[in-house]
Amino acid sequence: MTKGILGKKVGMTQVFTENGELIPVTVIEATPNVVLQLKTMENDGYEAVQLGYQDKREVLSNKPAKGHVAKANATPKRFIREFNDVTLGEYEVGQEIKVDVFEAGDIVDVTGTSKGKGFQGVIKRHGQSRGPMSHGSRYHRRPGSMGPVAPNRVFKRKLLPGRMGGDRITIQNLEIVRIDVEKNVILIKGNVPGAKKSLIQIRTALKSAAK
Repeated sequence: MTKGILGKKVGMTQVFTENGELIPVTVIEATPNVVLQLKTMENDGYEAVQLGYQDKREVLSNKPAKGHVAKANATPKRFIREFNDVTLGEYEVGQEIKVDVFEAGDIVDVTGTSKGKGFQGVIKRHGQSRGPMSHGSRYHRRPGSMGPVAPNRVFKRKLLPGRMGGDRITIQNLEIVRIDVEKNVILIKGNVPGAKKSLIQIRTALKSAAK
């Protein structure tokens, strides 16, 4: 069964295991999520659970959004996301989802939005090699050849400078090291995409059984 929760990236730290091993972890703060809606095959054509995370002021929410969360007896939420592949019978509208839905040792997929780097060249954006930096060379950090002469155009998907970062990225099969129910904190082994305070989506790993 797929389980999921929304949280906020706090930063990175390190913890020691019982056998003295040092593990780098990412700290995710996941205050209780609220089940806002249950998507069913009859009404929506698919099954999913809609969760709301992080309260926001009512003045920042419009009337339809207020009416939507009112069905769950909840306040307006800043982030609303859906989790599919779930068993709807285990959820009900208005239910709170806390960090204890997971346990230490669980394998999860973590989704976030990568840091925006702005407009970058091909060396930083695609890892291409630079040219000689001295001895009269006039080729340093440029993209290089645009392709063959015959088509008189540049082919699609040519690696060129452009906007870098700000993409939705999922890292699969990360291990939960520790759960702190009192502080609503999840410690995940390794790093996860996104800047500090950014939205992080945690769900049961889809491919862990295939490993």
